[in-house]
Amino acid sequence: MAVLDTVGMFDLADTWPEQVEAAAAAARGLEGLPRSEEIEQVVVLGMGGSGMAGDVLAAVATPLVPVPVVVVKSYECPAFVGDTTLVFAVSASGDTEETIQAASDAAVAGAHMVVVTGGGELGRLASSWGAPTVGVPGGIPQPRAALGSMAIPPLVVLDEMGLYRGGSYWVREAVEQLERRREQLSSEGDASPAAEVARRIGTRVPVVHGGGALGAAAATRWRTQVNENAKRLAFSSVQPELCHNEVVGWAGADGTLGRALAAVLLRHDGEHPQVSRRFELVADIIGRTFEVVCVRAEGDGDLAQLLDLVIFGDYVSLWLAAQAGEDPGPVAVLTELKHRLAD
Repeated sequence: MAVLDTVGMFDLADTWPEQVEAAAAAARGLEGLPRSEEIEQVVVLGMGGSGMAGDVLAAVATPLVPVPVVVVKSYECPAFVGDTTLVFAVSASGDTEETIQAASDAAVAGAHMVVVTGGGELGRLASSWGAPTVGVPGGIPQPRAALGSMAIPPLVVLDEMGLYRGGSYWVREAVEQLERRREQLSSEGDASPAAEVARRIGTRVPVVHGGGALGAAAATRWRTQVNENAKRLAFSSVQPELCHNEVVGWAGADGTLGRALAAVLLRHDGEHPQVSRRFELVADIIGRTFEVVCVRAEGDGDLAQLLDLVIFGDYVSLWLAAQAGEDPGPVAVLTELKHRLAD
């Protein structure tokens, strides 16, 4: 298959293991971090691909971190933020206006700031605050392709502070799983499992289901990657909540809609037993009318399993783009929106 990919998004997907490894190294040994006993809340500020870093942190660290982890994807800084709050402000470009506003308010409120950015206005603000900063490598054309560089530093920082003990071990396990999955997904080209999932989805709108916080984060990433890489609609939801509402819509749909939608079920080892059972029952109900595709995570630990689902979904979205003759890199409508907002 001839693939239109002007900025090398397929090649960037291949860099996942190295990106995670480099990000972990860059985040170690930061000076100016608060003591763990000073922190009562952790907040992650970010939008789009940068905001996904917060979803990763919340999904894998919340079960182990002894304080609440809150992800904010907006202009507003939560009112509880103050001198007992550790705030990660994440922006690949450094010029994301929502993040700049919320981070500025957090700094004024006295929060302990840690910044993950490629520079821009947020980088300048971090310097003025004296905030510990981890750089996002240049040369990555789209923030969504730099998720590894943005998601890993907060995990390493919390590990070094003693709030996410064992974090560096789980990062190493994730790198090993990413290497294994990359070999499978990249070496086989359009015969890979990701290309096969893309063919099964075809021209349908994928509705991605995940289980619990880990599955919800993975499903969100799949949705947004299909949106941006394949330039098409996608939706996501989470078990067990969807069993209380969305499943009714699936059951009531007719055959015409069945040709328009596909359900993609993202499974992982950390599911509650009843969530696993709900996946099976819902798949039976949906499968009467709709295409149902299941992808199961591999790897040791929550981080490895989450990033395994993420890299798989990245490749699926790229193959969906290739099937449709879309260039996965440029996102003209986002550029237009930013220009119109600036005006």
